[in-house]
Amino acid sequence: MTENEISYIVIGCAIDVHKALGPGLLENANQECLFYKLKKKGLVVEKEKSMPLVFEEVRLDVGYRIDLLVENKLIIELKSVDVLNDIHLAQVLTYLKLGDFRLGLLINFNVDILKKGIMRVVNKLED
Repeated sequence: MTENEISYIVIGCAIDVHKALGPGLLENANQECLFYKLKKKGLVVEKEKSMPLVFEEVRLDVGYRIDLLVENKLIIELKSVDVLNDIHLAQVLTYLKLGDFRLGLLINFNVDILKKGIMRVVNKLED
């Protein structure tokens, strides 16, 4: 399955969660519900996946954690904030680069319509 195919499924599941629960819940509640929905769809999902930083050939665990990693291809970073801002985007871009992933979804559940809270983030990998 490609990253785009996975993202299509993830977005559908995220919309289902948002329709059922609405805005206003904490990030971890949305994370648990989305994790459940994705597992139910048969996808391989890792929660709070550690993302080490490699500096001068030393692997450092500095506390980076991907909210959800789906099929070892798609990063999902979840938020429940008034507005997504540049630091949230930078966080996803950092995870994409550190893990050499192509696609991430930044999803803010604290919106009236989830479509307004979804941002696709693409890592232009060097060949």
